[in-house]
Amino acid sequence: MRGWQRAAAVALTAILAAGPAPAWAQIEVRMWTLLSGGDGARMRALVEDFNASQRDVRVVSTTLKWGEPFYTKLITSSVVGAGPDVATVHLSRLVNLAGGGVLRPIGDAELAAVGLKGSDYLPRQWEKSRYEGRTWAVPLDMHPLVLYYNKTLLKPTGLLDADGNLKPIEGVDALTDAFRLAAETTHRRGLTMESSQSSFAIWRLWLSMLAQQNVAIVRNGRYSYGAAGEATLARISAWFRKGYAQAGLDYPASTSQFMGGGAAFMLNGVWEVPELVRASKAGTLGFDYGIAPLPKMYANASAWADSHAFAIPANDSHPPSPEKVQAVLRFVAYVGRHSLGWAEGGHIPAYRTVAESPAALALQPNAQYAAAAQNVVYDPDGWYMGAAGPLEAIASKFLPAALYGYMTPAQAVKRFEEEGARLIRKRPPRY
Repeated sequence: MRGWQRAAAVALTAILAAGPAPAWAQIEVRMWTLLSGGDGARMRALVEDFNASQRDVRVVSTTLKWGEPFYTKLITSSVVGAGPDVATVHLSRLVNLAGGGVLRPIGDAELAAVGLKGSDYLPRQWEKSRYEGRTWAVPLDMHPLVLYYNKTLLKPTGLLDADGNLKPIEGVDALTDAFRLAAETTHRRGLTMESSQSSFAIWRLWLSMLAQQNVAIVRNGRYSYGAAGEATLARISAWFRKGYAQAGLDYPASTSQFMGGGAAFMLNGVWEVPELVRASKAGTLGFDYGIAPLPKMYANASAWADSHAFAIPANDSHPPSPEKVQAVLRFVAYVGRHSLGWAEGGHIPAYRTVAESPAALALQPNAQYAAAAQNVVYDPDGWYMGAAGPLEAIASKFLPAALYGYMTPAQAVKRFEEEGARLIRKRPPRY
């Protein structure tokens, strides 16, 4: 036997004697998400792309019902140590989740291990991801309230410029006049928006308009808007009482009214962008549309927004290992760096390199409302605040009543204050 053959045989004998090689271990990351519809499809695509990009980590995603059912299950499961490894949450719920012990903080060194740092993200979203000096989530996007408009309907109104884009509207009187003129000229609704009881849209608009007046809803544990609260709701309700907008529409009815050409303007979040793009490409929309940031009605151009983010549940009785945390953050980093596709859902990416890239800045129709990112305002900090949170639920119960005459604006605000006061006074829960 030649020398090299003898050496190979010896090596093979040694390998066989040592027994089988240890199995390659892949880390499985379980994710819970509240993203459905188009957002859900885009997140599934990102999960599949990440899983295909490497062999060390496999993400398995489960979609749960949006809103309070999701957060109730997340809170309960984390408390008993049976939560997922990562969850998509709203940054508006961060004070509730982080302060309540539901989430695990994320250290700078853990982020650095996967090549991430705070300056990689847009400042407002990174700031909102922190609570009491620690990072509790990694932001994915922001989705502000914007103004959609039907260019075809508005053409004879004089509200469009020579290029067919909406002329700047500044001042609440100017916006009211635009709705009035659109209704009188087109014989359609000047405005549509979700306005039924349990609607969150009125809360978002009310919050935006108060913020534009530099008025906070809650400060130091007390309501702080004073007379501006009633006056602002009265401004909104007048659009409905005068017939510019139709009261009582639920979400599907309000969006259908705009998509069907029944209203010149629509106030809604950017999440309706994909449906407009799809219908426009398919040739089924029936009109040209545009999107603008929420107009500056008062002292500034604040617009309500929220953000999706990734957070790690505490699961205190079964805390994640360092290896599991790193696997989670590898996935989070991948999604941030590949979030241009996520922007096609209308969202503004929070990962700075993507958000400021030429491709993102040129993306249509997103470029039309990109300036809204500079003026976003979130729900006030508080354990009772945030997406589908208890104070928002109370607001959605009473504020819309002023639009269809069940209550006056003063009565609606008073009932909101009375029922919400018990939450503001209550000690923050520790789950």
